[in-house]
Amino acid sequence: MRIGLFTDTYPPFINGVSTSIQMLENALRKKGHKVFIVTVNPDDMKYHFEDNGRIIRIPGIPTGIYDYRLTTFYPIKAVNKIKEWNLDIIHTHTEFGIGTFARVIGKQFDIPVVHTYHTMYEDYVHYITKGYFDKSSKKIVEYLTKFYCDKTIEELIVPTKKTYDLFKEKYKYDRNVHIIPTGIEIERFYKEKISKEKLDKKKEELGIKKGDIITLFVGRIASEKSVDFLIENQAVLNKKYKNSKLLIVGDGPDLENYKELAKKLKIDNNVIFTGKVPWVEIPIYYNIGDIFVTASHTETQGLTVIEAMASSLAVVALDDESFRNVVIDSLTGYLFKNKEEYIDKMTILLDNKEKRENMGNQGRINSETYSSKYFAERVLSVYKLALKGRPLKKDKSFIDRMKSAIKKGFHGD
Repeated sequence: MRIGLFTDTYPPFINGVSTSIQMLENALRKKGHKVFIVTVNPDDMKYHFEDNGRIIRIPGIPTGIYDYRLTTFYPIKAVNKIKEWNLDIIHTHTEFGIGTFARVIGKQFDIPVVHTYHTMYEDYVHYITKGYFDKSSKKIVEYLTKFYCDKTIEELIVPTKKTYDLFKEKYKYDRNVHIIPTGIEIERFYKEKISKEKLDKKKEELGIKKGDIITLFVGRIASEKSVDFLIENQAVLNKKYKNSKLLIVGDGPDLENYKELAKKLKIDNNVIFTGKVPWVEIPIYYNIGDIFVTASHTETQGLTVIEAMASSLAVVALDDESFRNVVIDSLTGYLFKNKEEYIDKMTILLDNKEKRENMGNQGRINSETYSSKYFAERVLSVYKLALKGRPLKKDKSFIDRMKSAIKKGFHGD
C-alpha cells in the first residue's frame, strides 16, 4: 500500500503527536508498505524535499502555541511530487494547515482520506484568546472540527473513549468512529536496553545520588499539565522523605514560573528541571525514575504513561478517563482524585520498594497491548475500509522501468 501521512508536527518537533506519527511510519514500513510524509518546515519559509523526495516540508508561520507552525500555501512543485507518489490512501493528523492541504489533494486526485483526531482543541483555546471570547471560540472550534471530521474524510480514528464520547455525545457525529489507542515503540523503553554506564552518567549530570527515590514527570511544562500540583505536593512529601526528588523532563511556557515556585517552597534542591531533551535520550530519563506521576487533565490518551509502564515504572495518575483506560488501579499503579489521595498513594510507594517494582513489572507486561505492531495492524484495517474495494496502485517508477526494459528487449541495446 502507498500511504501518505500529512501532519503539522513531525521530527525534529518533539511531542506526543510527532512521536506517534513517526512510530506509525516505522511500523507500516516494517510491514512492507511505502510511506510518504507531508509536513511543516520548522526552520524557515522555504519548502524542500528530504529522503529522496519521500518527505516534503512546506513553509509555515508560527501559531503562538509552543513550536507549532501552520501552513497556508502549497507550492505547485509539492502538488506535482505528491501526484508522482501515486498514493492509495491519505492519513491526516491535523484538522488545519497541512490537513486542509491533504483534503484538497484527496479530492483532486480521488484519494480516500482517513483522519486521526489527536488534540482536544477546546482545552487549548486560551493560548489564542488569552482569556477573551473563550465560549464563542470553543463554538468555532467545535464547528470547524465537525466540518473537517465529517464532510471531508472517509473514516475517523480517535485514541480513547473520552474522544469517542466527544464526537458521539457532544458533537453528535453519526459516522464511523474507530477507537485505536496510539501505539509506541515500547522496546525503546525496556530497562535492559539502557546501559548502566549511560544511566550512571546521566544521574551524575542531574545530581542524583545513591539512595534518592526519583518521582518522574515527562511532558510539556504548561498550566494544563498541572505541574504546579506535583511541585506543591513534593514540598509536602519532602517533609518526611528527604531523599525524594521530583525530576521534571521537558520544556514549555511555564518552565521559569515552576522553577520559581520550587524556590519559593524551598525545595529547589529536590526538584530537578531538565528543560528540553533530545528524543533519543528520553528512555534514559524514564529508567532513572522510580515512580511516574501526572496530574494532567487535557490528555486524549497519555502516551507518557504507556512509556513509563514500558520502562517498568509504577504510575500515579489523575483519575481521568484518558488514564483510566491505561492504568489498572492497584495493579500497575494508582489513580487519584485530589491532593489527599495523591499524598496517600505516593506515601505507599515511597515506603515500599517491593510494591513499586511489582507494579512496574505488571505495567511492563500491560504495555505490550500498545505495541507499534498491534497499532499498525488496527490502522491498516481502517485504511482497507476506507478504500472500499479499490485496487491498490502500482509504483509508477517500477512500471516505467518495466516498460523501458520491454522496449529494450524489442529493439536491442
